[in-house]
Amino acid sequence: MKRLFFVASFSFLFVLNLSNPEPTHAQASQSLNSARLPNETEHSLKSFVATPAISGYENELAEEIRAEISPFHPKTDNLGDVIVTIGSGAPNRLLVTPIDEPGFVVSGITEDGYLRVQRLPQSGLPSIFNELYSAQPVRIRNANGKWMDAVVAGLSVHLQGARTNPPKSSDLENMYIDIGATSSAEVRKAGIAVLDPIAINRQPIELGYDKMAGASIGDRFGAAALVDFLRQIDPSKLKGTLTIAFVVQQWSGARGLQRILSTMKPDEMIYVGRLTPGGAVAGSESMHRAPRREPGSGILIGLEETNGTPAGLAAELKQLADTNKAPINTDFSASPIPRSYLSLPAMPAKWAHLGIATDWSNTPSELIDSADLASLENLLQLYALGNVSPTPSAAVSHGSSHRDLGPVSNPPSTEEILRRLTESYGVSYHEGPVREWVKQLLPKWAQPQTDEAGNLILRLGTATAGIKTPSLLVVAHMDEIGFEVKSISKDGRLEVEWRGSGELSFFAGHPALVHNANGDYGAIAELPNGWDGPKFEWPHEPEKAIRLDVGARTIDEAEKLGIKVGDSVTIPKTYRNLLGARANGRSFDDRVGDTALISAVWALGGPLKDRDVTFVWSTGEEEGLVGAAALAKRLAAEGHVPDYVFAVDTFVSSDSPIESKRFADAEIGKGFVIRAVDNSNIVPSDLVQKVSKLAGANQIPVQYGVTGGGNDGSAFVRYGSLDIALGWPLRYSHSPAEVIDTHDVDSLARIITVIAKSW
Repeated sequence: MKRLFFVASFSFLFVLNLSNPEPTHAQASQSLNSARLPNETEHSLKSFVATPAISGYENELAEEIRAEISPFHPKTDNLGDVIVTIGSGAPNRLLVTPIDEPGFVVSGITEDGYLRVQRLPQSGLPSIFNELYSAQPVRIRNANGKWMDAVVAGLSVHLQGARTNPPKSSDLENMYIDIGATSSAEVRKAGIAVLDPIAINRQPIELGYDKMAGASIGDRFGAAALVDFLRQIDPSKLKGTLTIAFVVQQWSGARGLQRILSTMKPDEMIYVGRLTPGGAVAGSESMHRAPRREPGSGILIGLEETNGTPAGLAAELKQLADTNKAPINTDFSASPIPRSYLSLPAMPAKWAHLGIATDWSNTPSELIDSADLASLENLLQLYALGNVSPTPSAAVSHGSSHRDLGPVSNPPSTEEILRRLTESYGVSYHEGPVREWVKQLLPKWAQPQTDEAGNLILRLGTATAGIKTPSLLVVAHMDEIGFEVKSISKDGRLEVEWRGSGELSFFAGHPALVHNANGDYGAIAELPNGWDGPKFEWPHEPEKAIRLDVGARTIDEAEKLGIKVGDSVTIPKTYRNLLGARANGRSFDDRVGDTALISAVWALGGPLKDRDVTFVWSTGEEEGLVGAAALAKRLAAEGHVPDYVFAVDTFVSSDSPIESKRFADAEIGKGFVIRAVDNSNIVPSDLVQKVSKLAGANQIPVQYGVTGGGNDGSAFVRYGSLDIALGWPLRYSHSPAEVIDTHDVDSLARIITVIAKSW
């Protein structure tokens, strides 16, 4: 895709007389329909998207915008609007864009340290909005202006099988924010109070073919366009007065816009921002879901009639775009000022609403086409100045490289091991990157081997013939839940299937990554049909509904990105510290178990004399104990069935305000857990007591209980082994919001070390 530049061929025209367009319209020397987004605009857009700005709490983003346009000496009014005025006299024109986004504020603090919330705005969003926050990482800004990591509590999939009428995550009554606190006093000590803003944790993600996605991108493209407009403008070539305003609280009654209109009285106004719903779509009866243009539609003119025709300034802008061969279309958009019990300020005599199409609007995976934004920015320059500044070419995005996490210290701390493993991707059958990290994190004396099933096996014992010692096998799995590409559709979307079990609502509607040997490719996991309807329900057979958008619109385009059937898919993840020793990170199941084994190897210091101990990092556990089953079968055939298998995996805990305390009641931070009963195994009670006494003798905090799910050790039971499952309590299993206490990881590593030495 080539970038074409265009420049007006005249220098005497400073401002266009749009009421008489024929003799004075600027005409580009080349077509505008292949415009590409300038690098500076792209950088600003990414930065603005990454900066939360809940309605009424836009000051941080406002300061960022002020810094970008500081040469123009911007003013900020007492509501928070950022305003630049250039030139003087008539005509008095206004370019205005909103900068706020929907989100939440703290509305209460529970005695056990959770936050309750209220949404801003309280209406006007898709019914699915709350649900897409469930089990997701979020950020909270405290009184000192510091953004703190937190998560929204979500239902653990392992605990719902026998539960009737679980709480609905769409209901704010079931929404709790977990910052890692254990009491309301800890919350207040962290500087968090009622009214603090909460936004979903986000980073914009690039897709192929100029697509970009991220939470609030539909609320930021206008700011990015106008900031770059100011970078390009030559004030000496401007006739009359031009005001550019970045307004606040658009989502909460358009208060910033109303302030500007009430105090400025411009002759002309262009409102630059997302098109908003309110118009009926043909065949949808009472559903009001317009606008409906797709990204790639070019510049959009928002009209308040579903089948309206541009008039006034809107018509003049369309003619200007058509003359310069810029892609432009119309679509429905509700008025930028909603109805109110107060009389509304008058709109200027000439005004128009310009925007671009957004897909998956008001979700964490909202998507735009950067080429649309480039065209919009060019039209604004033509409108104000009569020409367009050329911009340097930029390469099409083809995905990012795998992350380099740097060198490993010697010996690494438990948390360092956990961070490195957690941030490595390894869906079932794609555990290679995790296996390599395990090998790198082990001490040099430990030389594991990889078997045909991909399991990593480390023999620690050196028992000689005649020594009576039990044979022990300790196993943790390397894989995580995710997806695998099963086909590429004609429209370039990827059809994917589950690897492991998960809750579709925790993943659909969010950014994703496609992994293969060439790197990581940005994508979004699409929501099922009807997602924006008032009566939407998640499909009962989600595997038939999961599609990924990588930016391609044909099979050929997808293949040119290097994507192929069999590639693995996850959503992006990061290890995040919460309060105290608590942390959030997707795939703690079972990277905590992997970490505990590695930490125990370091603690053992070398091979164990007169002991028969094997550590295994297994594959495919989430797909049905695949690696463990293959190993168990092979050892049985060789006559080496272990006497005891200690399967180290998650103890899915009900330590959450939205879970039933009937079972799985082990609290995080109170020690490792003996998984006495789960769906795949029952540990003999005398062995539960033996482990418990061993922990007590070594001053290791221990818990035991009943939970859901299965464990690798159960694959060995049929051949004669005893399975003693160990774990640690985990909140919000199989979700992006997983929370642990690192003290539990330490206690788990310690008990494994003791067992290896003395069982």
